[in-house]
Amino acid sequence: MRQRQGAILDVAMAGQSVLLALALSILCSLLILLPMQAEAAAVAAPAAAAPAATTKKPVAVKKAAAAKKTAPAVATPPAATAPAATATPVAASPVAREALIKDVTSIAGIRDNQLIGYGIVVGLQNTGDSQMTYFPLQTLLSTLQRLGIVVPYPLTTIMVKNMAAVFVEATLPPFAQPGAKIDVTVGSTGDARSLTGGVLLLTPLYGPDGQIYAESQGPLVVGGYSVSANGNTKQLNFPDAARIPNGAIVERPVPMTLVGMRALTIELHEADFETAIGMADTINTALGRNAARAIDSRQVHLDVAPGEDVPRLLARVQSLPVHVYPLARVVVNERTGTVVIGGNVRLLPVSILHGGLAIDVVTEFQVSQPNAFGAGTTEVVPQSQVQATNQPVNRIQLKEGATVDDLVRNLQNIGATATDVISILQAMKQAGALEADLVVI
Repeated sequence: MRQRQGAILDVAMAGQSVLLALALSILCSLLILLPMQAEAAAVAAPAAAAPAATTKKPVAVKKAAAAKKTAPAVATPPAATAPAATATPVAASPVAREALIKDVTSIAGIRDNQLIGYGIVVGLQNTGDSQMTYFPLQTLLSTLQRLGIVVPYPLTTIMVKNMAAVFVEATLPPFAQPGAKIDVTVGSTGDARSLTGGVLLLTPLYGPDGQIYAESQGPLVVGGYSVSANGNTKQLNFPDAARIPNGAIVERPVPMTLVGMRALTIELHEADFETAIGMADTINTALGRNAARAIDSRQVHLDVAPGEDVPRLLARVQSLPVHVYPLARVVVNERTGTVVIGGNVRLLPVSILHGGLAIDVVTEFQVSQPNAFGAGTTEVVPQSQVQATNQPVNRIQLKEGATVDDLVRNLQNIGATATDVISILQAMKQAGALEADLVVI
């Protein structure tokens, strides 16, 4: 009986294990099928939604189709203009800078005018012209005669040291009207030591045509001083020149009007074809019409529309930004040893060898005396010694891509003086390693 129950128990356990294995296989199958069904549902969803959209909302489909047709037209200009913008010289050139048109140009015909006059300065403290200068006395005599004062001759009897003859110059700005005040500069024409404390008497200022355009008068403002005592002199700046702020009053305007003008010419301060063409294109884009065209590398012609306000047009045009391409330039002042190198100067690969030969001649004087009982005389005999020192050659090598900073740093490392730098730059220009204009002032 017990054996029979054990057999039954074994059969039951075997059946349970078979059921458990079958359940595990079914569960694995479900785990594999579920992701596949999810992917199928995701793929089938757009296909199922499209017919629904076409059946339920045909208007939206038409709008979407219209949007698809118009979308390329809206997105095309940026894609089309982007290559053109990168191909323009403005974006390709690394040395271009942006400036306002009014900062780099001027309008032809709208200009300053120079004025000049001759007068006398009084009120000096014995620092005026000396007795050897005759024209101040003649000027004083003419002024006194115009005021009704008779001066006896000869002029040498007049001893005046507190006056000086001066030239007066001023700049008359465009559109200056009578009554406007301008600054003047006064400079001594004789041997006056200082104009400190002086007052300029009424002096007419003439233009190139000989007409009087302004009258100047007033106390001087001197930016220096000169003090002398017992042969000792202390001087600061130049006391024989001075200024008078608002020291002249305009009496006659320069004839200039913008009313009725049909065309204007804009002149570049620095001639450049690329800048002139870019300026004309900028003006035409801002005005919305072909009003400007480049005539040459310096002039841009601007047409004025009938009835257009010229001042308003100029104000709008001059406030436009334009790309400017400055010239590569090296300025050298041999008198002061000043060298100014522009940041856009390019240097080509070059090797520079720089050395110096120093020759010193030293002369010593020795006294040659004869013997005590000799018949000779004492003589001074010069003894000269010549010393020549040939300094080793300094070498500078500039590789491809070298900058101005590299050149300056290398020149400082070898201890080059200002004269050496000027000579090296001139030699580099002759060798073609300096891509810039070398200007000597």
